[in-house]
Amino acid sequence: MRIAESELIINADGSVFHIHLKPEELADNVILVGDPGRVDMVAEFLSDIEFRHASREFVSVTGKYNGKRVTVLSTGIGTDNIDIVMTELDALANVDFATREVKPEHRTLTILRIGTTGAIQPDIPLGSYIFSHISVGCDGLLNWYADRDNISELDMEKAFVEHVGWDRHLPAPYFVKASQKLIDKFEGCTVKGVTISACGFYGPQGRVLRLPLAMPDMLEKFESYRFGDYRITNFEMESSAVAGMSKHLGHEAGTVCCAIANRYLQNSNPDYKPQVRGLVELALQKLTED
Repeated sequence: MRIAESELIINADGSVFHIHLKPEELADNVILVGDPGRVDMVAEFLSDIEFRHASREFVSVTGKYNGKRVTVLSTGIGTDNIDIVMTELDALANVDFATREVKPEHRTLTILRIGTTGAIQPDIPLGSYIFSHISVGCDGLLNWYADRDNISELDMEKAFVEHVGWDRHLPAPYFVKASQKLIDKFEGCTVKGVTISACGFYGPQGRVLRLPLAMPDMLEKFESYRFGDYRITNFEMESSAVAGMSKHLGHEAGTVCCAIANRYLQNSNPDYKPQVRGLVELALQKLTED
């Protein structure tokens, strides 16, 4: 089936609409970062840089690490941007831009988001690296796509809704497991994470300035939730869409973040860049190892 011009917009130079990458520029290994400025930091570790593109918040480079091609792409903030990025990355990999038809052989990408996060458990110190084994989407994105239950951890989801007393006005949360391949790669060097992907930085993460919260005891409920040996470890704003869209589209994906604040202890580390740099180096090593 041919994909219409209105559904997949291809720029005049042959690049995909928002992220401005061409199919031949995309590596099999992809690192996503939120901050466009972080792309250049990751690129410092790469050799044989092929290009640098910039369009709005989407900055990209492709180079090599340990002899393997890696594409680094910034996404900006939020799961709405991840919907754009994941859809366009998959189109680059699995749609023939000349015929506008899905390619007969599926190409699987390995996609790792590197970010910063706020821990919510008292025993997770600042500077910890948390790998999101499970991501909890509080944004509603996956609910717009068919068959969301097929990729969700429904028992965990049900227990969470009951434990928290989920407000009926909020989007239905979804629980998605990361790629087992990436979970195994980061085993032993990261904290086992269950990560809340919030749709905002303030109210959706339990911060109160002038507006009261719909669920005033949200942080306490999140911290006390248990399901087997899983507990909620941290907040960020993209991992659920990365995991969920990747599972729908047939890619290997996960998120690893550096804890720069602890919401339970109410402390933070403003000088976190050296620790993030260490995480970038670790992530590149794990992503490219056999």
